Amino acid sequence: MTFLNCSSPHPRAWRWNSTKACERALQYQVGEKIHGFTVSQVTPVPELFLTAVKLSHDGTGARYLHLAREDTNNLFSVQFRTTPMDSTGVPHVLEHTVLCGSQKYPCRDPFFKMLNRSLSTFMNAFTASDYTLYPFSTQNPKDFRNLLSVYLDAAFFPCLRELDFWQEGWRLEHENPSDPQTALVFKGVVFNEMKGAFTDNERIFSQHLLNRLLPDHTYAVISGGDPLCIPDLTWEQLKQFHATHYHPSNARFFTYGNFPLEQHLEQIHEEALSKFQKIEPRTTVPPQKPWDKPREFQITCAPDSMAASSSKQTTVSVSFLLPEITDTFEAFTLNFLSSLLIGGPNSPFYKALIESGLGTDFSPDVGYNGYTREAYFSVGLQGIAEKDIQMVRDIIDRTIDDVIMKGFEDDRIEALLHKIEIQMKHQSVSFGLALTSYIASCWNHDGDPVELLKLGSQVAQFRQRLKDNPKFLQEKVKQYFKNNQHKLTLSMKPDDKYSEKQAQMETEKLQQKVSPLPNPGELLTEDIVAGKPYFDQQGRATCSACAPVSASLWPGSAHTPALGKGGCELATEEMNYKRSFGYYLPKCSYISPLSSLLGLELQTQQSKAQDASCLPALKVSDIEPRIPFTELAVALAAGDVPVQYCAQPTNGVVYFRAFCSLNTLPEELRPYVPLFCSVLTKLGCGVLDYREQAQQIELKTGGMTVSPHVLPDDSHLDTYEQGVFFSSFCLERNLPDMMHLWSEIFNSPCFEEEEHFKVLVKMTAQELSNGVPDSGHLYASIRASRTLTPAGDLQETFNGMDQVRLMKRIAEMTDISPILRKLPRIKKHLLNCNNMRCAVNATPQQLSQTERAVGDFLRSVGRSKKERKPVRPHVVEKAVPNGCGGSAHVSGCQIVRKLITEPTFTPCQMKTHFLLPFPVNYVGECVRTAPYTHPDHASLKILARLMTAKFLHTEIREKGGAYGGGAKLSHNGIFTFYSYRDPRSTETLQSFAKAVDWAKSGKFSQQDIDEAKLSVFSAVDAPVAPSDKGLDHFLYGLSDDLKQAHREQLFAVHREGLIDVSNKYLGVGRSTHGLALLGPENTKIAKDPSWIIR
Repeated sequence: MTFLNCSSPHPRAWRWNSTKACERALQYQVGEKIHGFTVSQVTPVPELFLTAVKLSHDGTGARYLHLAREDTNNLFSVQFRTTPMDSTGVPHVLEHTVLCGSQKYPCRDPFFKMLNRSLSTFMNAFTASDYTLYPFSTQNPKDFRNLLSVYLDAAFFPCLRELDFWQEGWRLEHENPSDPQTALVFKGVVFNEMKGAFTDNERIFSQHLLNRLLPDHTYAVISGGDPLCIPDLTWEQLKQFHATHYHPSNARFFTYGNFPLEQHLEQIHEEALSKFQKIEPRTTVPPQKPWDKPREFQITCAPDSMAASSSKQTTVSVSFLLPEITDTFEAFTLNFLSSLLIGGPNSPFYKALIESGLGTDFSPDVGYNGYTREAYFSVGLQGIAEKDIQMVRDIIDRTIDDVIMKGFEDDRIEALLHKIEIQMKHQSVSFGLALTSYIASCWNHDGDPVELLKLGSQVAQFRQRLKDNPKFLQEKVKQYFKNNQHKLTLSMKPDDKYSEKQAQMETEKLQQKVSPLPNPGELLTEDIVAGKPYFDQQGRATCSACAPVSASLWPGSAHTPALGKGGCELATEEMNYKRSFGYYLPKCSYISPLSSLLGLELQTQQSKAQDASCLPALKVSDIEPRIPFTELAVALAAGDVPVQYCAQPTNGVVYFRAFCSLNTLPEELRPYVPLFCSVLTKLGCGVLDYREQAQQIELKTGGMTVSPHVLPDDSHLDTYEQGVFFSSFCLERNLPDMMHLWSEIFNSPCFEEEEHFKVLVKMTAQELSNGVPDSGHLYASIRASRTLTPAGDLQETFNGMDQVRLMKRIAEMTDISPILRKLPRIKKHLLNCNNMRCAVNATPQQLSQTERAVGDFLRSVGRSKKERKPVRPHVVEKAVPNGCGGSAHVSGCQIVRKLITEPTFTPCQMKTHFLLPFPVNYVGECVRTAPYTHPDHASLKILARLMTAKFLHTEIREKGGAYGGGAKLSHNGIFTFYSYRDPRSTETLQSFAKAVDWAKSGKFSQQDIDEAKLSVFSAVDAPVAPSDKGLDHFLYGLSDDLKQAHREQLFAVHREGLIDVSNKYLGVGRSTHGLALLGPENTKIAKDPSWIIR
């Protein structure tokens, strides 16, 4: 794209006439001055198809890296080294609070508002253990400039208002701010986020591992915040941390993509950096002092109610401190070595630990961890009996000795080098985000990010070292594992009282904040002791021991707060002026009525209509009116199997997919399909045992995956397709080998390895159990939609809590052979050509070779010897549109999908509460609405975004304190309300109902509607990788013409239509609703017989 023409007077304008971003970047000269920056390095990185330009800012010393690449999905990030020395979570709370308003954009929450005023493909912020990162990406140049302006102002000139600190960090507030008789509790978005985060036992273990292994400086604390320490953070501390850490001299800027670098530099200099002088930031993390002898620690956690065995829930790991991550080649070598040690069934630690039967899976944080100044390696087991801790430690020591003696097989080294090669060629749509994340830690500690990107030279150097010294890797194992005294053994066991103790500590923390001081005399008036503050004629409440307290906290008052400016001499000595509410509040019983006032003030601010006119915004007219069409060709192979071909620039990588129907599978086997998919490529095939199969997959492919799919119909809610999706990719030279592997898997899968099957079952069950705290809202939503469509029950069976609990039961079985015997039965119905279709994405030059290889594969795959009838009686055949049937962009034959339909299906309401030992809730409410092609679907999609941005975000996150929440419409026509890490439960369900009333009343403007459209289109127009082009057509039968028609329906959505669908579908008694909740015991729900408690 040409941004400037040749006649421009700008001295570098000619560059932008070049068609290639890399070529333009190569024109820069070292020492060249551009908009306050000086170029220090220009380096081509051909293995990643990019050119790196390093610069520094003359006035502040800020560092800058630009990666020019011919990619339209451009990314910006700014990163600060943030090194807290306590666990109050100050960098995390600051990350939230800077996004709540800035000097140029003083409206509340500009970050969330920009989600609806932009076509961003990504917007977020991250707090790591020693840095904070603010990235965004977009394909639109105007949008990039808008977002850059908002991000720069937020990072360098935030408002950091007290009310935002209370909202995002923590506050003391009555459960119901309008009722001072309700209990005082801690609230705050970060407070609840971290309570939710530490319901995950893996997170608890990983956090302690970091804190104990690197105890000398910032890694000894919890950067995200310990819920028991967050209430010690004050507003002053927050502002001070920003002043010392968020300075350009402590910043690293990163841009990526094909937009002109000079425009970025000019804007960053003018809007931010020109307003600062250089300082010497004191944020360096000092080296960790090595230990002279190993250390051991034991911690506790809550029992896992979903784990396979209540007696085997202990975790143990042994961890070793490694060199600094800024030594690029040593880091590459140790990362590579880590993969050899723990990666897959051929690795020494997999054989020794996983296959020992002692545990269920590797311990958390297993392998190489390069996110801190010094890296570390960790290995161990979870799901073991406490008595086996020493045995696991002995196995680890023996395995290290064995590796030092025997080394590694050449094929395993080649397989890993092949993996690096294919990763460099595989194109991700979020490559810029992956790169900024990849270099962040090394760059944060003054390492060279460009050296880190030169994977080709690192591989060449690695090969040379191995050639020069065949024992190169064994010597590293001896140096860093055998002879390393900086070695930590950490064990974690469940404590039945853990959650109770955590709750008790929180209660004690609460009491510490609100308990009255001993009475040294006449400190309090009777009225204040009774919780009735006395207000004078000026509207000021007074306490005989404390400073005058402003009554301005009442909504609508204009008084200025004047807390903690004097009085209460006792408090001064021990600093009992706690900043519990952002003000210095004396610890007296006056706090109860005051907290009510603060809560009401915050609620008032949250409920005020916000003027966001100061924020930049795109217009609906900036959205492309038409989608780019994808050329596809469909041909029949091996008789009647349709194969879709899509020619794409895939860098010499071939992508193969297949879909096989489950229509003939007996009902009793359906719950076991996910397990079948999980183990199919891991048990061996043909003449290969499972180890040999794993080796071949690593040597010849980028991975082979199998997963169950429930695909909705685009025009009928009661119609769906059920099947299994097969996916793999490889370098062009390995295509015959990859297709031969698929032939062996389809024709001769091995289901005899009972011992290895047990190992895989335990690992799968453990992974599902560990995933619930992070995905609770998804599980709630799947459950809530279970009874709304015929496909809902199958979704729950495949992907819901039913599957989690089934795997728990299977993992608990002493005799697993009855389950293993089900797998060949599933294979008979699934792994054949009878109801199969395939898809290939490759370069045009590769297509003819690919056609031959896929044809050979299909001819090798057997067919059912007898005609199997579908289990469900109502099957409809639906042809996917092609050139003859209305889509000019698809040529050749038609794909015919065999769909299940249930014409007599009646949706019903179900309310389910899964009791889990979490201190937070995950809430889901689902409504049956309209299918994809129905005009109402477009209105409902815009409505979901409108309700999220203009109502639910305020109600659920800002007021309710949940980490996340909102509404969404799925492709299957299910409208979902959800919340994530939510301190509330039934109150959130009430918020969902209020959101419906709000929508029905039409309390939104045309500007609100336009913003919702922008947000929806940012998802609709999200970039698609060359590997994934045409997949919507292949899987869902969605032609480009259908998608264009839907696009036009989205553009046409109007106010009356939004109110109409609110009334038609979401109102009480309209469409059927389903509800589900994951979380702790709830007295209201327990008393309500309409709820099912699980």
